[in-house]
Amino acid sequence: MFLKRKDNDDMIEILDAESLADPAQPTVVGRQHAGEEMQDEEDFEKADLEFPSGEPLPLCWLDLHWRED
Repeated sequence: MFLKRKDNDDMIEILDAESLADPAQPTVVGRQHAGEEMQDEEDFEKADLEFPSGEPLPLCWLDLHWRED
């Protein structure tokens, strides 16, 4: 699955989809796709990511208490 960074529109390949859907995890492991060489894995803040279409991530992926509001 690919998401993009909000600040610069770089594409991020998500390597751990389970942690993406876990609201207790503030980060997700991914690999930035920029340039021609394969980038190293790194942690990305989920709050800094969005879908390639520009839609935000579902609140239930980001906030443990999303139903309490």
